[in-house]
Amino acid sequence: MDNDRYLSHERETNLREIGETLKSHLIILGGFVAFLWLVEFINLFIFHGRLNTLGIRPRTAAGLEGILFAPMLHSSFAHLMANTVPLLVLGWFVLLRGTRTFASVTIITILVSGLGTWLIGPAHSVHIGASGLIFGYFGFLVLGSYFERSFASILWALLVFFLYGGLLWGVLPQGNGISWQGHLFGFIGGGVAAYLLAKRPSATPETDDDILRIRPEDLL
Repeated sequence: MDNDRYLSHERETNLREIGETLKSHLIILGGFVAFLWLVEFINLFIFHGRLNTLGIRPRTAAGLEGILFAPMLHSSFAHLMANTVPLLVLGWFVLLRGTRTFASVTIITILVSGLGTWLIGPAHSVHIGASGLIFGYFGFLVLGSYFERSFASILWALLVFFLYGGLLWGVLPQGNGISWQGHLFGFIGGGVAAYLLAKRPSATPETDDDILRIRPEDLL
C-alpha cells in the first residue's frame, strides 16, 4: 500500500513538473511570437513600414544595428505568418533542451546570421525577417546529432529533417527578394551553436552504474 502511494505521488509530481515545463515553454515562445506580431502591427499601422529601414544594410556602418533589429521586422503580415509556425515548432524543439540552450542558440544564430548577411549581402539592399532564426534552429537540431552522436539526438535530427528538410533549398542563391544569405548564415550559426553546446559522449566506456544514473533529461 505504501509503495502504491509512493508511486502515485511520484506520478503526480512528474505530471506537475511536466505541466510547469510546458507552461514556461508556452510563455517563452508564445511571448516571443506575440512580440513579433506586436512589432509588425506597430510597424505597418503606425510607422507605415518605415521601421524596415532598421534592417541589415550590407557593408554600411549604420546597417550593423540591423543585426539586432532584423529578426523582429517583416515586410508584411504574410511574411510574418510564413515564419510563425516553423519558428514555434523548431523553437520548441530547441527549448526542450533547456531555456539556457534556447537563449544561447538564439543569440549565436542572430549574430552569425546577421554578420554573414552584412558581409556578403548585395549592396543597397535591406534584409529583415526571422527566417535566419528558423534556419539556425534547424541547423542546431540537425547538426547537433553529428557532434553529440547519441541515439536521442539522431532521432531528433531525423524528425526535424522529415518535417523541415525542404528548408535546405533556402540556403541556395535565389531571387524574388529572398535573403538566402540570412538563411545560409542562420544555418551556419545553428551549426556553430551545436558545436559549442554539444553534449559529447564520454571518452571512457559507460559502466552499468553509469547507465543506471542517466536521467530522463539527459536523453533530450
